[in-house]
Amino acid sequence: QVQLVESGGGLVQAGGSLRLSCAASGTIFSIIAMSWHRQAPGKERELVASITSSGSTYYTDSVKGRFTISRENAKNTLYLQMNSLKPEDTAIYYCASRGLNIWGQGTQVTVSS
Repeated sequence: QVQLVESGGGLVQAGGSLRLSCAASGTIFSIIAMSWHRQAPGKERELVASITSSGSTYYTDSVKGRFTISRENAKNTLYLQMNSLKPEDTAIYYCASRGLNIWGQGTQVTVSS
């Protein structure tokens, strides 16, 4: 069974950068699609970005050109590089395997204006 643990969240000023990491246990990481989601206070959880096992990516419109999702299969790790952060990016960020319905515990990202 895959378990996911996020790290890298924190407090940053608008315009700054953060890189989130998601460490996966198990042996099937390299063959499953992965995704990052976020949930802001009072809002529903939304898909931010996803990446297939072959490296094809998807981004929601609000983060295109600012965020980059990547994976390092040799390290069983998923990343989300976030640049030009805005206050509206403030949320709890989760990594997930939607196909296996497995979610991490989340990491808080707070962007101050």
